[in-house]
Amino acid sequence: MEKIKVLFHVSENEIWQKTIANITNYFKDVEENTVHIEVVANAGAVASYFANQDRPQLLQQMEALAQRGVDFTACRNALSAHHLDEQSLPSFVRVVSGGITEIVNRQRKGYLYIKP
Repeated sequence: MEKIKVLFHVSENEIWQKTIANITNYFKDVEENTVHIEVVANAGAVASYFANQDRPQLLQQMEALAQRGVDFTACRNALSAHHLDEQSLPSFVRVVSGGITEIVNRQRKGYLYIKP
């Protein structure tokens, strides 16, 4: 049986907590081994992958979801635009050349798009 493929698009820091809650709640309704989730962060949302004094638990929540199989990606264009060093990203974050390109490619492969 093919896994359900879901893509969450995060472009603003303010919606990270909602996204984490959406994914956590979704996992309550499905068997984790039947779904593949990818989170694509672009624009200002990439900043949340770095140490966040205001929300220190956010990175911990992301890492916990990554350990459950959620893929987190960061847009290289956004990292550059915000002068953020991709070498300093947490190890669970994969860099993609462009966030929008990643979204388009994933949708072409059957991923369901969600923008919290």
